Amino acid sequence: MQRAPGFDTLAVHAGDSPDPSTGALERPIVHASAYAFESAEDAAAQFRGVLGGDGRSGHIDRGHIYTRWSNPTVNALETKLAALEGAEASVVLASGMAAVTGAIEAFVASGDHVVAPRGLYAETARLLRERMPRFAVTTTFVNDVHVESYRRAITPRTRIVYAETPANPTLAITDLRALADMLRACEAEGVGHPSGMLLVVDGTFATPYHQRPLALGADLVLHSMTKALCGHGDAIGGVVSGRAELVTRLRADAVRTAGAVLSPPTAMLLSRGVRTLGLRMKQASGTALELARRLEADPRIARVHYPGLASHPHHALARTQMERGFGAMIAFEVAGGLEAGARAYDAVEVIARAVSLGDVRSLLTHPASTTSASMPREDRIAGGITDGLMRLSVGIEDVEDLWADLDRALA
Repeated sequence: MQRAPGFDTLAVHAGDSPDPSTGALERPIVHASAYAFESAEDAAAQFRGVLGGDGRSGHIDRGHIYTRWSNPTVNALETKLAALEGAEASVVLASGMAAVTGAIEAFVASGDHVVAPRGLYAETARLLRERMPRFAVTTTFVNDVHVESYRRAITPRTRIVYAETPANPTLAITDLRALADMLRACEAEGVGHPSGMLLVVDGTFATPYHQRPLALGADLVLHSMTKALCGHGDAIGGVVSGRAELVTRLRADAVRTAGAVLSPPTAMLLSRGVRTLGLRMKQASGTALELARRLEADPRIARVHYPGLASHPHHALARTQMERGFGAMIAFEVAGGLEAGARAYDAVEVIARAVSLGDVRSLLTHPASTTSASMPREDRIAGGITDGLMRLSVGIEDVEDLWADLDRALA
């Protein structure tokens, strides 16, 4: 039996093959917005293939019509990402928030209900807290990531259960298999939405290298490709992967109708970044574990959040749910509170003071005043995002240089 390709092999080769017209190993970027038909019959047949019987399918069965619907460069990236996730299909979108918004809005209707953790990315929380109620879609935010808390929040109109693991920025770990099993048990008992409940997982912090939520029972997994999938801080995009029928519906709503289209040149940049994802994450996560251990042992640090530490409350779960390490993200609080943390933040030299994450560069962020600033303070604190919490995205620099920078800044 032929051996199944490994992660790094898929990252390099899936979706990529030499250009059939020239033999070039790198296919040309297809910039075209529209594509020619051979005849009236061909045009009609292609539109029938795209629209299907209900006008929603979004599948391109016989070629390409219009780049908002389908593009060869973009499709190649989608094939690569689906292979890495072990998914039937993937759809790429213009940004990570386009992926979040699409994964929710494509499957809810007026009167529906979402359950989500309180400690999650602030723009996702704002989408659920402020935008979705305008369409009569409500959300219950649970204060922790325990499956029992999710279960208590489910109503007869719960359509989506949303999880973010590891959580941004607290690094809390949600038990995805237990959560998926609970939802299926609820459905068997007639609990939840009449159309069923979807488990949607934001896996941006872990990437497919460290965690594959679909294999654990999730229906859809999404990522901000801007982060580690890109890895170089030069492209913005999002992706949602899962069962083909769900991805097809999302593509029709979020890409074809709403227009959250990823441009072909950006798709090429992102595809190039994904090829080295495994190499970068191996280096960055190994460095992150070493830095987390040193920070935890340092009296100048009050608390460290990193799932690879035995002190992390979800360490045992992370060991079984995450693969090949624990990721490149660390959160910590400086002893002395916010003022001491601000002094350390101002003093770093190798580490960049910037939002975003997953870059080859290490990036330091103060969530309370930046990425989580849009959250009501009571929600932010309840979600574990304290005033003094610092978020460190570890890059691929030498560990000793990063530690020297932190040591100097803390001093």
